[in-house]
Amino acid sequence: MRARMTLLAALVAASSARCAFATAIFQRNAAALVREPRRIPSRITSAPLPDARIAVLWVGHATVLLQLDDKFVLTDPVFTEFAGPLSRRLVEPGIAVEHLPDVSLVAISHVHLDHLSLGSLELIEPVTRALVVPDGGLVYVPNFRFETHGVRLGQSFERDGLRATAVRVDHPSYRYGIDSAWAREAACGWVFEYHGLTVFFGGDTAYDRAAFSSIQRRFPSIDLALLPIGPVEPRSVTGHTHIDGREAIEAMLDLRARVMVPIHYDTFAHGMDPPGYAVRVLREAIRARDVSEDRVRVLPIGGRAVITRR
Repeated sequence: MRARMTLLAALVAASSARCAFATAIFQRNAAALVREPRRIPSRITSAPLPDARIAVLWVGHATVLLQLDDKFVLTDPVFTEFAGPLSRRLVEPGIAVEHLPDVSLVAISHVHLDHLSLGSLELIEPVTRALVVPDGGLVYVPNFRFETHGVRLGQSFERDGLRATAVRVDHPSYRYGIDSAWAREAACGWVFEYHGLTVFFGGDTAYDRAAFSSIQRRFPSIDLALLPIGPVEPRSVTGHTHIDGREAIEAMLDLRARVMVPIHYDTFAHGMDPPGYAVRVLREAIRARDVSEDRVRVLPIGGRAVITRR
């Protein structure tokens, strides 16, 4: 009985902490809910780069348009103005939906509202060939015209030489809270392989050296790691579910990735970090770990980088 009471008290305390954190976020970012997203001057209107083998266009948050030779992969697409009722975009998407190329594969890392956006999937339906989700997340995805595949952790989906493997990361996998008891396999990271190229997409994750090292052993030549760096503060809350810039550098080193592009910051009003803070923490970590500047490509929303050329 005493053990049960202790567990109950711990759960109540954790729930209270989450509620207090959510309230603080709302109070801090209330003004953003009535402000139009900032416009990006000279948004990219043509995605393909003929001389690129690996190219990255950061659309915002965890949405990345990834070019692998002649294939395009889109991660966690969110093109809507809101990601949930109280989380509004600070900046418009880095490319308009009408300028997207044909997308061979859309990959969803987990089912949270800011990663699995059903409204966005509807918007990109005409250019999408196939969608992959972690196996436990398949129940959250309605029928679309494109193929939808659930992939178990450690397993792969492959089409026309493009392979996507679901890998374990440390992040909650439920969507609504009340489904937390059974939605335990609805989150993952992805490793994309094509023509000898390898890209890791972390989605959301806390820092787990064992998990990153395991991924490295299975995929020993990672050309690019797409890693989240926010929200940063308070670490007593966010550290259980998200890496910050310091931990992203450690993850990059664990993965032995040749290049890292940071994502998941300064896009939505849903954290306590002031604009630019996540990148400042990242740059401090780069200096502290004596990482070469060219290994970390910091992009603005709508910015593009060629990682490997022909």
